Amino acid sequence: MHATLPVAGDRRPKGLGKRNVARVLLADSDLASRLTLRTLLSTAGYAVDGAASGSEAIAHLDAHEYQLVLADLRTESEEAGPRLLAYARQKEFHPATALIYSRLSKIEAETLESCPGDSVVRMSDANVSYLLARVADLIGDRVNRRIQRSLRQPG
Repeated sequence: MHATLPVAGDRRPKGLGKRNVARVLLADSDLASRLTLRTLLSTAGYAVDGAASGSEAIAHLDAHEYQLVLADLRTESEEAGPRLLAYARQKEFHPATALIYSRLSKIEAETLESCPGDSVVRMSDANVSYLLARVADLIGDRVNRRIQRSLRQPG
């Protein structure tokens, strides 16, 4: 089962042609966390690319289109996650973006408060259904924004 996305202007009859699978970029310097989340998202039907650093994530963003970019708050430095998401939002394909974390220090909590424009997804071993629901909501909100924009455009 794959998460499918409607494509604005797509006139193909249902059931014909290539299915659109939501593509997710996961930037997390912690290998265990990255592999765990990648496995969860892949099992849920998403196409997931992983990046261990901000520079690797930027290379992925420059090479591919994503519907969602998830960046760990601890990737490389305190500012790296929010900076990566700001870069992603400037891309022509305008992916949904979110910071991810499992535990926060006091400094990291303050960093989150200074990034009010970013969605935040808390990862927890006991809360897989919440995590998958948040990912689906973020991608769905992005699709709705794109549809609304296309309806406002003349022609």
